[in-house]
Amino acid sequence: MNLTFKLGDIEINRLGYGAMQLTGQGVFGEVEDRENAKKVLQAAVANGVNFIDTAEAYGPKFNELLIADALHPYPSGLLIATKGGFDRTGPNKWVPNGHPDKIKADIEGSLERLNVEQLDLWQLHRIDPNVDVKKTLAPVIEAVKAGKIKHVGLSEVGVNEIKQVQDLLPVASVQNMYNLGDRKWEDVLDYTAEQGLAFIPWFPLASGPAKLEDKIKAIAAAHQATTAQIALAWLLQRSDNILLIPGTKSIAHLEENLKAADINLSAAEFETLSRQ
Repeated sequence: MNLTFKLGDIEINRLGYGAMQLTGQGVFGEVEDRENAKKVLQAAVANGVNFIDTAEAYGPKFNELLIADALHPYPSGLLIATKGGFDRTGPNKWVPNGHPDKIKADIEGSLERLNVEQLDLWQLHRIDPNVDVKKTLAPVIEAVKAGKIKHVGLSEVGVNEIKQVQDLLPVASVQNMYNLGDRKWEDVLDYTAEQGLAFIPWFPLASGPAKLEDKIKAIAAAHQATTAQIALAWLLQRSDNILLIPGTKSIAHLEENLKAADINLSAAEFETLSRQ
C-alpha cells in the first residue's frame, strides 16, 4: 500500500488533517481554545502531515486565519487546500452561493488570510443549482491563469458534474462524503481513481451501520487498534488515490488517527468490512 499521493508536484502523505473542528459551535465563530488549536496544527505538521484542508466557510474566515497564525511561514512541501462558495448565515447553516462575485471574493480573501500568493488547491465547496457552473468557474479560471490558484478541486459532485467541469478546466481533486457506512459516491471514487485525481472523503471516521459494528470491533481487537483507526485503515486500502483528512481538537486523538497508516488489514478483513 502506497502511503503517499502526488498532487501536481507535491508528494502528499495520504493521512492529512481536516481543520473544520477548529472553529466555534456549529462550525461558526472562533475556536474556543485558540492556543490549543494552534498546538494541534503544529503537532500535525510535526508528525508528518503535509496536507491540511480548510475553507473560507469554516468560521467563516477564522479557520484560515488560525492556520496562518499557527503555521506561517509554511514549511516546504506543506499543501493547504481551501474551499469557497458557501454563505454562512449562522451556526450549522450552509447556503451555496456560486455567484462569480462571491467566488472571486472567496479566492482573494483566502489568499490574504492564508498569507500566500498562490493557493495550492482551491475547491468549489458546492455547485450552486441556481447559477450556471460556467459563470461560477469564470473567476476560478481567471485566478488559475493569473497564478493565484495552482490546482482546482470540487466537492459533493457526481461523475457527470466532474466531466462537465473537466471540459472547462483541469480538475485535481474531488471531496465527497465517503466512509465505511456511507458509500453513495462509490462511482465517483472509481472515476477519480481512473482519472488520477485525488479523492478526499469527508467525515472519514464514521464506522458504519450497527451490523458492521461487531465486525469492526473484532478486527480492531485483533490489531490492538481503535474502531476509528480501522475505519481509516480501510479507506487507505480501498484506493491509492484517497487522501484522508480526519479532524480533531486533541493532540492525543490526532496522533492516534495518524497511527492508522501502520495498520495493514488482511485481504479477509478488508473484504469483511467491504461487505455492507
